[in-house]
Amino acid sequence: MPAGTLPEARVEAPDQLDSRSDLQLIAAINAGDAAAFEVLYFRHRDWVVSLACRFTGSEDLALDVMQETFLYFLRKFPGFRLTANLKTFFYPAVKNLSIAARRKAQRYQSSEAEQVFLESVADAPQPKPNELGQVLANLPEEQREALWLRFVDGLSLTEIAEAMAIPLGTVKSRMHNALATLRTDERTKDFFER
Repeated sequence: MPAGTLPEARVEAPDQLDSRSDLQLIAAINAGDAAAFEVLYFRHRDWVVSLACRFTGSEDLALDVMQETFLYFLRKFPGFRLTANLKTFFYPAVKNLSIAARRKAQRYQSSEAEQVFLESVADAPQPKPNELGQVLANLPEEQREALWLRFVDGLSLTEIAEAMAIPLGTVKSRMHNALATLRTDERTKDFFER
C-alpha cells in the first residue's frame, strides 16, 4: 500500500459475515485465529457499551469500559474456556470496570461551588426524563439490573443468576418485586392492563 493512503473501510462488520457460534470462535482464537477475536468484538461491542453506559451514566466512560473489557477478555487467551453464554462472562467484568471508571471519574469532579457557578452559566434547559425512566430510577439498583438483563439484554433467569453471582431464587424475587412496583405505580400500571 502506498504511503499516506488509507485502507478501504469495510462495508460490513466481520460478525455479519461469520456464522460461527461464540463457542466456535473462542476455539478458533485459542488455536491462534486473530480474526475470530475481531468477529466476537464486533458481535458484542454494542451490548458491552450499552451495559457500561447503564452503569456509568456516561457514553465516554462506557467506551473506555468497552476497551478495558475486551482487553481483559483478550488476556484470557490462549486457554479460555466458555462455560456459559458470553454475555454471562462479560456482565461481571463490565459491571466492575464500570464501577471503577465511575469512581475514578468522580474523583475529578468539580467542587460544589464550581458546580453552582457552571449551572448558573448554563442557559440550556435540561430535558425531563420520561415517566417510565423515573419509575425505573426509583427501583433499587438490584431490581433495575435484573429487569435490564431480562427484558433489554434477553438473558434467561438462570443466566442472570450466573451473571450477577446470586441464587436463582433471588433473581426471581427481584424480578417479582420490580414488576409489582411497576404494576402499582400510576405512571406505569397501564402497561400491565393491556
